[in-house]
Amino acid sequence: MHVARFTRSPGAPVELGVVTPEGVAPFGGTLAALLGLEVDEIRRRCDAALAAVPGDRRLEIGSCTFLPPVEARMEVWAAGVTYERSRDERMRESAAAASVYDEVYAADRPEIFFKSVPWRVVCDGGPIGVRSDSAVDVPEPELALVVGASGQVVGYTVCNDVSSRSIEGENPLYLPQAKIYAGSCALAALIRPAWEIADPYALGIAISIEREGTRVYEAEGSTSQLHRRLDDLVSWLGREIAFPDGVVLSTGTSLVPDLPFSLRPGDVVRIDVDEVGKLESRVVDARELMAERDSSRSASAPSARGSGNRSTASKA
Repeated sequence: MHVARFTRSPGAPVELGVVTPEGVAPFGGTLAALLGLEVDEIRRRCDAALAAVPGDRRLEIGSCTFLPPVEARMEVWAAGVTYERSRDERMRESAAAASVYDEVYAADRPEIFFKSVPWRVVCDGGPIGVRSDSAVDVPEPELALVVGASGQVVGYTVCNDVSSRSIEGENPLYLPQAKIYAGSCALAALIRPAWEIADPYALGIAISIEREGTRVYEAEGSTSQLHRRLDDLVSWLGREIAFPDGVVLSTGTSLVPDLPFSLRPGDVVRIDVDEVGKLESRVVDARELMAERDSSRSASAPSARGSGNRSTASKA
């Protein structure tokens, strides 16, 4: 099963539901409120929703528009240099400060940085951006943790932590500009409950990039290569900050294209995390996303629904 935010039609209220191959079983409340509960209670409510709505009475998956798995006061954070491959590539791109990444990899304190607010997050099928002032922009396929207000890992989803390698490579202090811009954060709509994943350290991760109908990059890795414990990352994130509506924490990547590969507008990026889900994104110029938002600002203000990039097809 998965848990997801969705609407039944354009302009309809946002609902929460349990998604299975048989369809969507709606249940009341919001994702933020659900993440305020303990994991055992969340599981009870999911089971109750499935029991209350038999398979033949559930909403058809194709009739639902799925939304990003963030809302209200939720935030998206990310961890870096959590895989050996990530450390090596950061050192390779940052000749002036290569030792910094080696030190971070070995340090007790992990690198954790802010990534996005809910209304900037794009969803399945939505656009991710590349910066006009960057020579090398790459996708970073990652397992993301959905963490409740109590600090418990409630579930898992897929993140594309889109990044500018050239900007970060110039100076580690440029990290915010390399990580936070229009179209830099994509999350799969569906959340796989934590109790359904037997071993989060044994999940395969795969990525492919298609350009003009040709596959120009593909790679596979596994969370077994993680250098840090997931609960340790969550613990460091929550040491001096509270997340009353929950938080998404992306856990870093082991799949980094060799230099000088860079994303281009028109590319299609596909990410697959075993047992968790899939995420597909199309690449555009980040300035186009800014222009689109500017043109629609007078029509409607940003809402808790996320960026408006929605998925109408589920990978349950």
